[in-house]
Amino acid sequence: MLEENAADLAKAKAFFEKARKVAETGNFDYAIEMYLDGLRYAPEALQEGHLPLCELALQRKGKGGKKPTMVERVKHLRGKSPLEQMLNAEYLFARDPDHLPYAEAILKAAVAGGYTKTATWLANLIFQTTNVADKPSVQTYILLKDCYLDLGQFDKAFAACQRACRLRPDDGDLAEECKNISAELTMARGKYDTEGDFRQSIKDSDAQAKLYAQDRVVKTEDYRLSAVQDARKKLIQNPSLSKNIFEFAEALADLQNDEAENQAIGFLENAYKTKNDFSFKQRAGLLRIKQFRRKIRQAQVVLDAKPGDAQAKAELEGLITQLNNFELQHYRLCIQNYPTDLNLKYEYGVRLLHNEQYNEAIPMLQEAQKDPRRKITAMDKIGYCFFMKGWFTDAIDVFKQAIDSYEIKDDSISKELRYNLARAYEENGNTQEALEIYRKIAQLDFTFKDVSQRVDKLRNKQTNH
Repeated sequence: MLEENAADLAKAKAFFEKARKVAETGNFDYAIEMYLDGLRYAPEALQEGHLPLCELALQRKGKGGKKPTMVERVKHLRGKSPLEQMLNAEYLFARDPDHLPYAEAILKAAVAGGYTKTATWLANLIFQTTNVADKPSVQTYILLKDCYLDLGQFDKAFAACQRACRLRPDDGDLAEECKNISAELTMARGKYDTEGDFRQSIKDSDAQAKLYAQDRVVKTEDYRLSAVQDARKKLIQNPSLSKNIFEFAEALADLQNDEAENQAIGFLENAYKTKNDFSFKQRAGLLRIKQFRRKIRQAQVVLDAKPGDAQAKAELEGLITQLNNFELQHYRLCIQNYPTDLNLKYEYGVRLLHNEQYNEAIPMLQEAQKDPRRKITAMDKIGYCFFMKGWFTDAIDVFKQAIDSYEIKDDSISKELRYNLARAYEENGNTQEALEIYRKIAQLDFTFKDVSQRVDKLRNKQTNH
């Protein structure tokens, strides 16, 4: 880790203090500049610089702060040094904290610059965010794996590599790398156990261990049990406080076994009945969904080990069906209790779409697109609904509107939108328009879905005619 000298730290703190005061006046953009100026002197100032800046970015977003313009993105996606690259990416992230690629750019630069503390924080943040994403990116997990290896954090590198392998089960090279990382992790643990000075190098070991365990993506069993005990003590002291009820339930569920999860869900259901507050039932539903997903992952591992096992396949399919039915019921109840929540309308609309209830899904997704964070993905799914209904002209209109509204032209979302537009053109008989779009996607990413085959098919069709 690079160390800042006392003079640089003093300069940085002056900027951080000014940033804090400016932020209190509501001048978020100027405050962002002040934080970045401070971080230029102290790139590893996590508590004083990076974390407050991240909180400020969320406040700014909540107040309707605008995303970076195209000019700002072009200007700040470069840098001559790792420090400049990191701060430029953090500038963009502060203006659009929902856009994960900006965080990934900060992480890459932090690793390259040797800013270990900052890189670890970003890697953990990205890991946690990706784990709960509807469609986690295998490329993000691979990036995390590489960064954790560079940081010497083999346990997290192994966890990231495992998740990447689940998304690419047929990737032999990735599976082999996972085995190698596992071996490195075993050797590292053995080294720590045999070197007496390792523990001595950690000051205040109990406090440090607790802080580290809280920050870890993969928590230890001891920490989880300790968290349950701490939450239970708080609950006994004030059993009517909603925060204590939620924390105890979450701590139980974090044990990740049926008995503890069912206890947590039952505890929240009882609180709902007692207090008549739907937020308890909503949280219970989310824990049940999390439980289903855990069981599905376990069933998938069993099926992967025995691909021809009919019972294992039936078990997996049954769990997927149960999750599907439960999610549909859960989000229907959420909408009934929180009818103005656009995020819940989006989630319910997605479940309706998965159940091929397109007529019911469309109005939900149309409402959800009023949320700027969901606008593009909601429009994409509306277009898909029209496509599946056979309303190809309407699907074309919606996909085109989404493409025009989306500023980035070469990321996965943009490629997905254009691919869907091409599919709608193709089904509508507009083969030339479809071919042109497939060609452009292939020029950008030849391996994207089946674009290369579709280009060949449509070109052959033109030749034969």
